[in-house]
Amino acid sequence: MNAVEIEEAISELSELPFDAGEFPYAFLEAFGNPETTIKRLRKGESNRTDVPGAVLQRSNIHILVTDEGGVEEGLKSLRESPRTAQQKAKFILATDGEELQAEDLNSGEAIACRFEDFPKHFGFLLPLAGISTVAEIKNNPIDIKATGRLDKLYVALLEENPDWAKQENREDFNHFMAQLIFCFFAEDTGIFNGDDLFTGTIRQMTESDGSNTAEVIATIFEAMNLDPREGEREGVRPYADQFPYVNGGLFGGEVKVPNFSRIARTYLLRAGDLDWTAINPDIFGSMIQAVADDDERGELGMHYTSVPNILKVLNPLFLDSLRVDLEKAGNNKQQLGKLKKRISGIRVFDPACGSGNFLVIAYKQMREIEHAANMAAGWGSMKSVIPLTNFRGIEIKSFAAEIARLALIIAEFQCDELY
Repeated sequence: MNAVEIEEAISELSELPFDAGEFPYAFLEAFGNPETTIKRLRKGESNRTDVPGAVLQRSNIHILVTDEGGVEEGLKSLRESPRTAQQKAKFILATDGEELQAEDLNSGEAIACRFEDFPKHFGFLLPLAGISTVAEIKNNPIDIKATGRLDKLYVALLEENPDWAKQENREDFNHFMAQLIFCFFAEDTGIFNGDDLFTGTIRQMTESDGSNTAEVIATIFEAMNLDPREGEREGVRPYADQFPYVNGGLFGGEVKVPNFSRIARTYLLRAGDLDWTAINPDIFGSMIQAVADDDERGELGMHYTSVPNILKVLNPLFLDSLRVDLEKAGNNKQQLGKLKKRISGIRVFDPACGSGNFLVIAYKQMREIEHAANMAAGWGSMKSVIPLTNFRGIEIKSFAAEIARLALIIAEFQCDELY
């Protein structure tokens, strides 16, 4: 199983009525353990525990379901169990169905949360499935949740619209997915008027069987290409007229929207229900690329560009020099002004930009330095002097290029909100 499938499996597990006797096995199954492994644990053939009622899988995890209020003591008993060390358990976990605590025995890192919230910490537990994690996944599991929901939407749309899978239609399909991503982000960040405008409109205006979903979305997308200042909104349906004009060509040209089934509509609404302000464009671009790239679907949820590796290039290239100038300037407004002018003139080019990770990280690092300069000079929050047009890339795959552009837009809004 990949990270997306694991996140979905443990989310479903957390929503089911708690079954004390079944939980350890359901938990291990959610992390990809095969049926034969679960069966042997149930029978006790491979359960190595010495703690009554616990389940110990060698070289993996020691799990205990406790009575109500006994989680802390339960975790202590697992930690002190001789078998935990003898059987080389990586994790210990205790829960009473209300609270859950777990500990990584190698790093000493621990989590404690309400039972229903433990899927938020699934990145912490991914080593149980043999998946090495990075800090971005641990800190932002919503990235993987969003990718999983978009992937299900993508598959459901292809099932309903098999012609869209043909090469001649792939670019239109990819563009449509990019338009949806923009709408999800825009309704959560103030780009649209009011929260939940796009998802709420789809929920209200479309039939539950999905029959008119394509028509409603097309009407909205067409409206977003009409500038009311030019008197182009005449005759637009009231529900679509609520959406602002979006320049930049994202909604320009002929609007093409695939047909929706009941399932596809459901996945669309589930994706829209997420908080898209929390999504990281640093790694989200690569994950979304995996949704639409058949060659990378097998790596879905594990396809990340390493931020530290990108910084190994960016830091010596120019970021270290900017930081040196920032430190030298101190609180000197004249020198800080010169630094900001220098930053505004830097152009970053990636000749094989993929989904834009290199460009996004460069932009965010420059915004951070710019903000530090503003604070040092006592200027407070000021409009950034770093234009997105300073960040350019070349990419042969159209969907990746669409996502690179959107990732930069997302990064700009997130930095504007932060600084």
